[in-house]
Amino acid sequence: MEPKRTNKELLGKGIQRMAIALIFMFISPVVIHSAFKNQEHPLYIPILALGLISAGFAIFMVFKGLKTIIESIFGKK
Repeated sequence: MEPKRTNKELLGKGIQRMAIALIFMFISPVVIHSAFKNQEHPLYIPILALGLISAGFAIFMVFKGLKTIIESIFGKK
């Protein structure tokens, strides 16, 4: 029986998703901090919402990226 091989295309896709998540992990706190520093500004709520949505997107991309990497290594069940 031949051992399973890593699906390199799927692994690349998972690493790309993790890179996107990493970018959003750095951008989200900056946007949220900027919103809290300017609470008197009229765009406070939209900027805060944008920061929170991007933080949620970063968390989502981490889970999707990890799932894709694990599928590329162990195969789909």
